[in-house]
Amino acid sequence: MKRILVLGGSGFIGSHVCEKASRLDCRVTVPTRRRINAQAVQSLPWVDVIESDIHDEAALTGLVRGHDAVVNLVAILHGNAAAFDHAHVALVQKLVRACQAAGVQRLVHVSALGAAPDAPSLYQRSKAEGEAVLAASGLDHGALRPSVVFGAQDRFLNMFARMQAVFPVMPLAGADTRFQPVWVQDVALALIRLLERPGTIAGLPNPVHAPVLEACGPDVFTLRELVQLAGRLSGNPRPVMALPPTLARWQARIMELLPGEPLLSRDNLDSMQVDNVSTGVLPGLDILGITASSLHAIAPTYLSAGGADPALAQRRLSGRL
Repeated sequence: MKRILVLGGSGFIGSHVCEKASRLDCRVTVPTRRRINAQAVQSLPWVDVIESDIHDEAALTGLVRGHDAVVNLVAILHGNAAAFDHAHVALVQKLVRACQAAGVQRLVHVSALGAAPDAPSLYQRSKAEGEAVLAASGLDHGALRPSVVFGAQDRFLNMFARMQAVFPVMPLAGADTRFQPVWVQDVALALIRLLERPGTIAGLPNPVHAPVLEACGPDVFTLRELVQLAGRLSGNPRPVMALPPTLARWQARIMELLPGEPLLSRDNLDSMQVDNVSTGVLPGLDILGITASSLHAIAPTYLSAGGADPALAQRRLSGRL
């Protein structure tokens, strides 16, 4: 049985990774600051939840020891330069050192579509720095760059659906930015197959040398189209009012000042200066034998006001591994 450490295993993508790994009889360790935050995975077989601070390098090294591979899903969407560096760069540096000290060679990492040293946002640039740390580590690693990830518990389409249930009109920044949404189950399956190493998967080219892959769905949408789709499916379609750049900047600034995690930040706006779609340069999910699922097929199963079967996605998944 393989032993896998999943950082961020209690989150949206992480819970699906843990579920798939446990079905393969892998022993999965999920560290979390508070056990209550990992309720989504605590009941899964072969999953051990441990309270620990993964940013403490000594604790992280102890966590890594005894595992065959590590998956890093830790990320933040909002913050300043120091916060992005802490989550996306410094943690990866600590994790690389921990793997080297423990003799763990396989490390799979979730980056972001658009990650580049000259990208417009702090988020994207910090993700590129994290990838660079991995590239220089000498570890047997793989990095996955997903577009925006959707699924039954997402904080993207669900957020737009909830907002349209409340507001009579949707003022929207970055309305014409294009996205290529990818299903969370496809992302999780890709991570599992990266753990298995692509060259060992039956039916795929052998060997496959692709340290960085892009994870995108089959369809491209503007943000305006995604918001309209969420409204239609949830039964609360609202007019979308595209905001000019200056007003969009003010909207983001005001949202940053509100209590809690902002719905939109100025750094998010910077990210939307470039389309969040496949470059066509890096390999995609097909190299892992995955045919990406369409948002049109999956979104109605959890957004539809007509009561579409919410278990459809899980039933469809049953034959995917």
